[in-house]
Amino acid sequence: MPTPGFENQLKQENFILGSSTSMDQVKGVLTLQGEVLTQADINLKVAKSSQVLHFQFREDKQWKLQQIQDARNHVNQALQLLSSRDESYHFKSGAEVNKLMDGVMLQLTRARNRLTTPASMTLPELAASGLMKMFSPPIPGDVMVNFYINLSKLCLTVYQLHVLPANTTKNFKPAGSSVLHSPGAMFELNNNRFEVSHVHKVECVVPWLSDTLVFFTISLQLCQQLKDKISVFSSFWNYRPF
Repeated sequence: MPTPGFENQLKQENFILGSSTSMDQVKGVLTLQGEVLTQADINLKVAKSSQVLHFQFREDKQWKLQQIQDARNHVNQALQLLSSRDESYHFKSGAEVNKLMDGVMLQLTRARNRLTTPASMTLPELAASGLMKMFSPPIPGDVMVNFYINLSKLCLTVYQLHVLPANTTKNFKPAGSSVLHSPGAMFELNNNRFEVSHVHKVECVVPWLSDTLVFFTISLQLCQQLKDKISVFSSFWNYRPF
């Protein structure tokens, strides 16, 4: 979480993409600086021709990972709740403490969920994404890419497409929204119909994302422990023997 005005002091980290199943169809190196992908250098081996396509971010382009930014914003909101009272403040009841903890836990849970639950997208949404316009040379019209966070991993999915002939007898059924679409998924864009022919997913582990998820768990446990103690003491004070 960089201090405003000091974003450029975050160190850049390079990560090599890999997969146990992609058969080296996709290789690449991603450069991450906080929540921003500052560079992506990707090689794609085209399935039919074995031709290797190489593309990378244009020098004037960077891609902000919305999941990390959203998680950071939720953490900021949790911190604001905790700092909304100064150290001399005295809570008037256990219920007041519980209300504060509920608010903090809600923000921490939302932050964690943004890292553990990537957003679903339709294929037309992906095709229209600004990500498609970030590469040099431009990505071919029969290739789409997507970046997202899943737990502690930064993932890249590459879709290879083929155009369905206008007179095809194939039953056309547009695919819905998904994090990861499968081969055979269809969609329509600009009066053309496409089918996904190949899907390649590669990923890399980002160590500080692993740490972040652990800290979220510990933080939520601490909040719950405080709530449990409040509950025990509230029961004690509320007990009035006849």
